[in-house]
Amino acid sequence: MSVKIVLYSKSHCPYCVYAANLLNDLNLSFEEVKLKNDYEAIQALVERTGMRTLPQIFINDQLIGGYDDLKGLHDSGELSKMVS
Repeated sequence: MSVKIVLYSKSHCPYCVYAANLLNDLNLSFEEVKLKNDYEAIQALVERTGMRTLPQIFINDQLIGGYDDLKGLHDSGELSKMVS
């Protein structure tokens, strides 16, 4: 089964960079959707997820949260289970 990872990010967001770097360090392929400062796109994402911050990371269309959530999943070993 192929795992689909999507990272929604914006410009000048250090946690977006941290998330992308972690995924790259783990050799996980992902699609990065750069929202830049597109208020309408960001607002649509907020309405969809209820989260008001970026990055927002989805694995197989399931929101896992932001960078801290991604790091927590990695540190606990759960991320490797999700993507294997």
